[in-house]
Order: sequence, then C-alpha cells, then structure tokens
Amino acid sequence: MNAHEIDYHIYGEEMQYVEIELDPQEAVVAEAGSFMMMDSDIKMDTIFGDGSNQDTGVLGKLFSAGKRLLTGESLFMTAFLNIGHGKKQVSFASPYPGKIVPIDLSEKGGKFICQKDAFLCAAKGVAVGIEFSKRLGRGFFGGEGFIMQKLEGDGMAFVHAGGTMAKKTLAPGEVLKVDTGCIVGFSQTVDYNIEFIGGIRNTVFGGEGLFFATLRGPGTVYIQSLPFSRLASRVWAAAPRGGGKDKGEGSILGGLGDLLDGDNRF
Repeated sequence: MNAHEIDYHIYGEEMQYVEIELDPQEAVVAEAGSFMMMDSDIKMDTIFGDGSNQDTGVLGKLFSAGKRLLTGESLFMTAFLNIGHGKKQVSFASPYPGKIVPIDLSEKGGKFICQKDAFLCAAKGVAVGIEFSKRLGRGFFGGEGFIMQKLEGDGMAFVHAGGTMAKKTLAPGEVLKVDTGCIVGFSQTVDYNIEFIGGIRNTVFGGEGLFFATLRGPGTVYIQSLPFSRLASRVWAAAPRGGGKDKGEGSILGGLGDLLDGDNRF
C-alpha cells in the first residue's frame, strides 16, 4: 500500500484547520462536513468508503463502505484531487474547539487506532476500517470506545482531539487509566481494556460512570480533555426548558440579573 505523499500546515490555536498541499494528481480523502476551502484546480468527488480500494471492483467498494457503516459513519467520503499543473491547496476544519493531530502511519507501524469520530482526513491510499474488540468487557461496557476505527497504510492521516490534547508515551507494562470518552487514539502496540471502578460510593455518587479504560504500554497514547459527548451534554443541560426559561447562569438573581448586567434580550 502506497498512499499519496502530501505536505501540510496546521493553522490556529483552539479552532484549528489543516491546509494540505497537493502535487498534480495527488489526492486526499476526508469525512463529509470537514471541508473548508480549496483552490480552483482541485476536483471534488464523492466516493464509496475510503478510496483505498477503488480499483478492486464493486465488491471491494461495498466492503469498504460497509466497514464505515458499522462505525456509524456515512457510507461515502469525499476525495479532493489536484487536476492542475502546479501545487494546489485544500483545507479542512476541526468540528469543535480542540487540536488537529497529524499521524504519520509509516512511523506507527502502518496502523493507528482511534475513536470512531476522531478521524478528519488522510492521504488517498490510507484505509479507514474498524478495530473489533476481542474482549467481552469492551463490548458491553466500552461506551464510546467499543468500536474503534483503524487507520492503515503508509501515509499521513489527521485526527481531531477536543479541548487540550495530551500525548503520553507508555513504557512496556506501564498502565494509564482514562475515561473512555477521553481517548483520541493509540498506537497498535498498546493493549486496551475496560475496568470496573468499584466501590458503592463511586458507583452511585461518583458521577464519572461505572468503567474506565486501561491502556498498557508500550506505545503512544493521545488523550483529549473535552470529548464531544461531554461538551454536548453540558450544552443540553444548560439549554432553556419549557417556554424559553434559562438557569440564570452567572447571577443568583436569574432573569433579573440578566437585566441588570445588560443582557436585555426577550
């Protein structure tokens, strides 16, 4: 497998985007909805699956698309091909505040495992598949980490981490315990499992869920401080209920406080 060799530059701090430079006939594939802007000589095409086996016939295309369907993603991806004569740029934006992480698969042994919604884009030729759990505990209790995506090939791929990203390098046998939703991805040498927190008070009153992930080295692990599910739940909890009434956040006076502090919207 030989993916297209692409150059890139990441811009921004909290709401980042990645600009990818394509030589003539080079292409990049991306998740639907991540496109930001592109030069005029770049052709956009919707394809089945990830584009890594477009020359293998109908069955190959259906198999590639079927793998994505199992992870809850769209059957289709978008390919951006430079049909011009010089270098051209195409850019992709992160879906919410966080960091874009470049992953060179040739330095990861040809495989990287990530959360199913972390993948942003990759050089054409990178295969985007699923990493099935081999342990019963992961299947029943893994939550967001149950079905992971795997990125395979020898090219560049880009994943998104919400909030602030932490990169941990684990020594052989070293264990890191993580909230399942906070995992962005890890190298294929890392052993991943689900562990029960334990304790009645932790279970009933802890508010952190019943299980966390254990990651055992050797290998590299990427952790995010703000999973999208956590962000969405906080927004939903703070949303107005029943006739537009809000929680009066920021003032013990509630709606009256909003009038006093200049928020006069009705």
